[in-house]
Order: sequence, then C-alpha cells, then structure tokens
Amino acid sequence: MSRKFPEILTGLVILAIAAAFLVYALGKAQAIGGSGYMLKGQFSDIGGLTVGSNVKIGGVTVGHVVSENLDPQTYAAIVAVQINQGVKLPEDTSASISSEGLLGGNYVGLSPGGSDTMLKAGQSFQVTQSAINLENLLGQFIFNMGKPSGGSGSGGGQAASPGAATSPANPASLSGASGSK
Repeated sequence: MSRKFPEILTGLVILAIAAAFLVYALGKAQAIGGSGYMLKGQFSDIGGLTVGSNVKIGGVTVGHVVSENLDPQTYAAIVAVQINQGVKLPEDTSASISSEGLLGGNYVGLSPGGSDTMLKAGQSFQVTQSAINLENLLGQFIFNMGKPSGGSGSGGGQAASPGAATSPANPASLSGASGSK
C-alpha cells in the first residue's frame, strides 16, 4: 500500500489539473457563445481574421466574430459578429478589419455613426473596410525602392554632385548678393 499511495496521489493531481483546464475551456466557450445579437458585414478581404476574434469600439471589446463564410455569387467574405446585448449601434455604423499590431491578430473595429435608428439583429453594416495586407504593402515598398524616381531616364535633366547645389559657381556673385553697402 505504501508504494501505491504516491502513484494514486500523482494520478489525482493530474486529474484535478485536467478538470481545471476543462472548466477554464468551458468558461471561455460560454463567453464566446454568450448573449447578444448578430450582425453581418461583407468584406472583399478579411486577412487573418478568425472565428472568436474580438469586435471593438474605441479599443473596448463589445463582441466577437461568430462565423466567416464565402458568398457564392459575389465571392465576398461574409463575417457574422455577435454584439453584447447592452451595446446598441446606429444603422450608419461602419466596420473595418484592423490589426492589433505587427505580431498581433486582427479584429473588427466599429465606428458608430450618428443615426437615431439602431441596427437590429440580423442586419448588415452598410459601410465596411477590408483588411490591409501589410506583407503586400511592404513588398510594394521594397519593389518600388529599386526603381528610379521621376524623369524619363534619357538625360533630360542635369545630374549634380551632392556638393554642387550648395557651392556657388562664381564666388564673386555670392559677395554681390549678400547685400553689401
């Protein structure tokens, strides 16, 4: 019996830790599936947005992404979000997909409008802005750095050395232009 006691105790500790993780996971799932109302938005590109991503107004989380689907006619991404029950949004609210940072994930940012009419469950955002692909922007920037800027490249302009713009061609003209009496 003395030899089996540590094994039994170890097994019980492992089961308790597993039960704690299960309770935590179910609590998170309940938070995601909590009460609220559904709204939809149509985007041409959702970037790295995933189900469960936050929906924020002014940096405050007010909901989460519930589903992402492809519209078979327009090939646009349809994103369904669940907004917390206490948050009412004007019908001219705009939705955009924003990045939390260079290494962070994406979220849906909402900008409430000024309408007196509020969005109802199941309605869609009329104004949306798709995700900005930082990799594409960086690639374009790097690609364009290698190209010469301006001009036709046929020698139409004068090429000056770096010091030529600051040094005068005729030192005497400098003294005359300095406002001597």
